Amino acid sequence: MKTKEIKILMAIVIVFLIAYFLPSDNQRFQGAVIESLSMLHEYAQQHILLCLVPAFLIAGAISVFLNQDSVIKYLGADANKYLAYGIASISGTILAVCSCTVLPLFAGIYSQGAGIGPATAFLYSGPAINVLAIILTAHVLGTSLGISRALGAISFSIIIGLIMAFIFPKEDKMKPPGGASSLKNENISSKPLWQTVLYFASMISFLVFANWGKPLDSNSIWGVIYSLKWVLSGFSLLWLFLILIFWFSMAEIKVWMRTSWEFAQLILPLLLGGVLVAGFLLGRPGHEGMIPSKWIAYLVGGNSLLANIFASFSGALMYFATLTEVPILQGLIGSGMGKGPALTLLLSGPALSLPSMLVIRQIMGTKKAIVFICLVIGLSALTGWIYGMSAW
Repeated sequence: MKTKEIKILMAIVIVFLIAYFLPSDNQRFQGAVIESLSMLHEYAQQHILLCLVPAFLIAGAISVFLNQDSVIKYLGADANKYLAYGIASISGTILAVCSCTVLPLFAGIYSQGAGIGPATAFLYSGPAINVLAIILTAHVLGTSLGISRALGAISFSIIIGLIMAFIFPKEDKMKPPGGASSLKNENISSKPLWQTVLYFASMISFLVFANWGKPLDSNSIWGVIYSLKWVLSGFSLLWLFLILIFWFSMAEIKVWMRTSWEFAQLILPLLLGGVLVAGFLLGRPGHEGMIPSKWIAYLVGGNSLLANIFASFSGALMYFATLTEVPILQGLIGSGMGKGPALTLLLSGPALSLPSMLVIRQIMGTKKAIVFICLVIGLSALTGWIYGMSAW
C-alpha cells in the first residue's frame, strides 16, 4: 500500500470514528454546534466586508505598488532600530484592527522584505495598541488597568520583535528577492510618492472609519467621529475611486485585485475554520460552548501565577472583536476574576486568537509561529502576575 493511500485510509477511519461516536443527543454538544455556527454568522456579518476585504486590498497594494526598497529601508533587518520598531509599534494606534484583520497587512509587509523583528512588532501592536480600547478600559475597568494595558502593549510589541529578531537572525537573510506575489510585471508603473501616499491613505482611512467603535461619551471627539463614520467612510471610498480612475491603468488594477485574491486564498479558509472551532469550544460572549464559562471564571480567580497563565492561554484562544474584550472582562471581574489575570487577558486576548494562530503559522512557519505565540502568552502571564501582586 502506498503512503498516500495509507493517509487517505487513516483519514477515512478518523472521520468514520468521529461520526460514529458523535454525541449528537447531548445538549451541550448541540449548544456548542449552534454557537460555532452563530459565531461564524456574526463574524461574516461584522468583519469580512468591512474589515477583511479592505485589509486584503491593502495587503495586495503593499505587495504590488509599495517599493520593496522602501520597506527594507524602514522595516528591514538592517534598518535603524529606533525607526523600525517605532513605526511598527505606533501603527497599531492608527489602525485599531482586530487580531484577524491585521493578518493580511502583516503578510503584505512581511512578504515585501520587512525584518522578522519589526514585522512581528507590527503583528502584535496592530490589535493590541488601540487608543479607543485603552480609553474604554480605563473608564470601565479603572485607570490602573487602562494605564497598565497601554504601557504593557507598547513595550510588548518592541520586546517581542527584538526577541524574535534575536532568536531568528538568519530569517531575513534567507528571504528571496521580490514580494510574495508572482504577478509583478511591466504593467506596473512607478508612481510619485505623493500619489502612493494618497492611495494607501484612502484605503486605510476607510478601514479605520468603517470599523470605528461606539464610545461611551457621545459628546467627545470620538463620539463625533462615530456619528460621522459612514460619511467619512463614503468619502474615503470616493477618494479611492477617483485615484483609481485618474492614476491607475486597468492592467494595474487587475494585478492588484489578483494579488489581493492570493492573500484571501491563503488566509480566509484558515480564519473561518478557526472561528468555527473557537465558537464550538468557547462560544460567543455571554453564551456557552463545550467549555463551560464558569470553569474559566473559577480558574482565573485570584492573582496566582497559575490563574494568570490560564487567563493568558484562554485569552489567546478566544476571538475578541475590537472593543468587546472590555465588557467581557467586566463580567468576569464581577464573577471573581483577579486584577492580574484581567490585565493578562487584556494583553494576550486582543493580540491572538485561535483563527489568527492558524494563519500566523501559515505565513511564518511552525517554529516562528510557536515562538511568537509563546512570547505573547508568557509575557502577558508574567506581567499580569506581577501587576496582581502590586495592583495600584
